[in-house]
Amino acid sequence: MVKVGLTGGIGAGKSAVSELFAGYGAVIVDADRIAREVVEPGTPGLAAVVAEFGPGILLPDGTLDRAGLGAIVFGDTDRLAALNAIVHPLVGGRSAELERAAGPDAVVVHDVPLLVENGLAPLYDLVVVVDAAPEVRLDRLVRLRGMDAEEARARMAAQADRAERLAVADIVIDNDGTPEELASRARDAWRRIATWGER
Repeated sequence: MVKVGLTGGIGAGKSAVSELFAGYGAVIVDADRIAREVVEPGTPGLAAVVAEFGPGILLPDGTLDRAGLGAIVFGDTDRLAALNAIVHPLVGGRSAELERAAGPDAVVVHDVPLLVENGLAPLYDLVVVVDAAPEVRLDRLVRLRGMDAEEARARMAAQADRAERLAVADIVIDNDGTPEELASRARDAWRRIATWGER
């Protein structure tokens, strides 16, 4: 098994690379998706979040009010730490389950937006960083995701900077260009990943 940590700043194209890797046969472990699953209605995770933050963080249908919870923890390091203490172990446990189920010959790609911020690089055999210039990322967030420029800049600033991501990278996939160029670079990276365990 080869364990890959895949990351990139918001707007860099990490999700696109994750989809391409899945098409090449990778087992994708998506941290964001798992983080949503572990706090779905009826889960111990949601019960723990409600116990910590109160029933006001639930929507009328019983699901988590992500925007409301985000407003509570954004900018409050203590409240964010309390949330992370609940969610991170659950995400880690589920990720490990999916990894074990993948089989000994699998390439398991952990899609982790905050890999650098949370110091997770040592958990993987190699780290792949999808990289794009800040102005390219800003344009994508505004043009493709409908963010206003101020919000996009704030989201970018809240993450690790480009140099910090590149410092942990074993493979860098440049995504300043077209989707076709990205596909070609992702395929080249996949060839390197597929032979990584033979070193």
